[in-house]
Amino acid sequence: AVAEATFKVIKVEFVHNQVYAHQSILDIELFDYVHWFNNIRTHSTLGYLSPVEYKSYHLN
Repeated sequence: AVAEATFKVIKVEFVHNQVYAHQSILDIELFDYVHWFNNIRTHSTLGYLSPVEYKSYHLN
């Protein structure tokens, strides 16, 4: 279920209506998106923290 939800978010937020001329452009854009998703984007299910913030907060 988690993987399905993640792929849905990627399709809706990242891929929707996008065309990439080269694989290298897609690679860079996807890397940037994953960085944003994990480090900047807040998630309501994590108390409006990013996954990195949530993990850091809960390990201490």
